[in-house]
Amino acid sequence: MNIGNIPNFNTGYHSMTEKPGYKSSPAECDTCKSRKYQDGSDENVSFKAASHISPSASGARVRAHEAEHVSNAYSKAAEKDGQVVSVGVSIRTAVCPECGRTYTAGGETRTTLKYPNESNPYQKNQKALDAAKYTGANIDYAA
Repeated sequence: MNIGNIPNFNTGYHSMTEKPGYKSSPAECDTCKSRKYQDGSDENVSFKAASHISPSASGARVRAHEAEHVSNAYSKAAEKDGQVVSVGVSIRTAVCPECGRTYTAGGETRTTLKYPNESNPYQKNQKALDAAKYTGANIDYAA
């Protein structure tokens, strides 16, 4: 019996056949087997050394890794009486050129922290501007 390109729920096509336009089936792809992930930041997080993640597990592992960066931002802010102003996480996906499987290619976390440092000249200037902006905002006209 010739199974051809029979769709299935895991890969989209039967694992023993090639997807149209690709060199190999998802079960046999050397590119996916050799793909490694490594973190390039200076934080103490996972993937400091290059590690392999299977395409099916890449989404969960990359999201967990980016969550480590978010957790580190909150810890760093708490150490110095700071505040996390914003957090943004981007997850990138890609398609394997050999087998056509979609996988999570990586992620990026952007954080903005604010520290109440009164000796900082920029913070003093901002405080003076804020005071001038609200001067006269609460006037008792009955007096």
